[in-house]
Amino acid sequence: MAFMFGCEKVRVDFPTKQVFSDLTLGVDEGARIGIVGRNGHGKSTLLNLLSGQLEPDEGRIIHTRGLQIGVLGQSDSLNNEDSVHRAVVGDAPEYVWAADQRIRSICQGLIADVPWEGAVGTLSGGQRRRVDLARLLVGEWDVLMLDEPTNHLDIRAITWLAQHLKTRWRAGQGALLVVTHDRWFLDEVCLNMWEVHHQRIDPFEGGFSAYIMARVERDRQAALAEQKRQNLLRRELAWLSRGARARATKPKFHVKAARELIADVPELRDSLELRRMAMARLGKQVIDLENVSVRYPGTAEAPGQTVLQDVTWLIGPGDRYGLVGANGAGKTTLLNVIQGQLAPTGGRVKIGKTVRFAVLSQHLDMLATYGTDRVRQVVGRYSHRTMLNGKDMTPGQLLEDLGFSNADLNEPVCDLSGGQKRRLALMLILLDEPNVLILDEPGNDLDVDMLAQVENLLDGWPGTLILVTHDRYLMERVTDHQFALIDGRLRHLPGGVDTYLELTRGQDAPPWQPPVGKRAQAFDLLSDLGFEEEPAPQPKLSGGEIRRLRKLMQSNEGKIGTLKGKIAAAEQRMAAADPTDYEALTKCQQDMAALQDQVDALELEWLEAAEALGE
Repeated sequence: MAFMFGCEKVRVDFPTKQVFSDLTLGVDEGARIGIVGRNGHGKSTLLNLLSGQLEPDEGRIIHTRGLQIGVLGQSDSLNNEDSVHRAVVGDAPEYVWAADQRIRSICQGLIADVPWEGAVGTLSGGQRRRVDLARLLVGEWDVLMLDEPTNHLDIRAITWLAQHLKTRWRAGQGALLVVTHDRWFLDEVCLNMWEVHHQRIDPFEGGFSAYIMARVERDRQAALAEQKRQNLLRRELAWLSRGARARATKPKFHVKAARELIADVPELRDSLELRRMAMARLGKQVIDLENVSVRYPGTAEAPGQTVLQDVTWLIGPGDRYGLVGANGAGKTTLLNVIQGQLAPTGGRVKIGKTVRFAVLSQHLDMLATYGTDRVRQVVGRYSHRTMLNGKDMTPGQLLEDLGFSNADLNEPVCDLSGGQKRRLALMLILLDEPNVLILDEPGNDLDVDMLAQVENLLDGWPGTLILVTHDRYLMERVTDHQFALIDGRLRHLPGGVDTYLELTRGQDAPPWQPPVGKRAQAFDLLSDLGFEEEPAPQPKLSGGEIRRLRKLMQSNEGKIGTLKGKIAAAEQRMAAADPTDYEALTKCQQDMAALQDQVDALELEWLEAAEALGE
């Protein structure tokens, strides 16, 4: 594989700490690298460094000549005054981007619900993020560097993005670096992992699952090496102390036993024991929804909308349920009904008398009241213990389990990072001892190590859990059963998120149609070439002819997608073929040329149909 970019003996200093020291690494063509590490250890800094946006304090960054790098940061630089159209494709002529199946596919996958001529400044945070991602992906890049690309994407959009990145380049071409806490995404897209920690980077082969296996083995070997070193020191100390009383001179070394590999790890949680403990706290009845419907009344400007329709959901003690659904599907409405905060317009809701709700929201509103109070002051208001993993835990032990250091205790709550605030909010909720816990995107702002800590904590929590998240790894890891809201109805997902994707596959929006100008694309091309003649007025088409042309355009788009898939498959076969088998290579090239000719013909038909429609 050819070298593309890297760095040599790089040092990066910030005012309060050193991020990297003597860092040397390289990236070859075909690399698909996931970057993980604790918050604050330098993952985003590494992307800025390698992309050339940040100059090192020492050492150098190396790029091959002409290398095109596209970067998605955690915040965008979109112009609020620009239209979505201009933000995504810039000033490119319509006939260029409107005829490009790749661009249409990206817009369909990410921004089909975003007004094409709407102003960027009027978009929600999630829509704005998707527009920025679409802007990046429509470009032709040798390298993509993505910082938290799955933020604000629902499960279907995340699945689409993973598939797009897997097929964006031919095997052995291009390069991808991605920073994300979405572990399913890392497993699906990445071929290698980099762990950023303590001013250095450790490489691992394989996706996230392989990285965890390798890391466990690395830590086991390190523990064995430390044990050997301690034994050598113990013998030396015994020699130095010869003649003295053993109990007075010999220190006691406590070396942890080597961790067992994944095959020997016990079950994540004792479901029967947790259910028994939950029943002791909750009784038999928790929440029953029977034929619940919610309809919002309409106005003169907008018709009414049915959000929930005949939903029946029986939630018992110790149940651990996950809830998925597209943005706007009604998940928040359903959660409000479950808590009794919203009365349904049909059906009935029965909530057990002993139920005590606690909600971890996305916006962490509960922490706003603490302001400049320091963490130790907030935690000091809780003196009692809480039951987790079958044992009583103090607030201090919970803080330690959630990754807080002694230095963090003196930090004002308002100055904590997003991940620290989310962990503190979860701890305060658990200390309030609820018996029904509702978590709305609890993984936001958490790195993969902290996610594992939170998951381990929730494994021992004896109560009813309802989780809403777009992180499919977290969903299937923490919950025992998953449900989906589809068209206002609740569906059980026996196969997890894969079942949800299968159920919604037929509900994709119609193929995204680029909103073209009043003039047909063909005459735009003539104008760009210097011809000033305006096209003759188009004769009015009948309804049947309009339907035929629209059907032809949609049919051609589907055929073009199929043919491009065949071209990609042929390219993969060619890359894997014996380079000395010239006959096979020639045949492959001829097949690809024939397929490309079909694509060109279909795209020309599409343009002619669009011209006839005058769109």
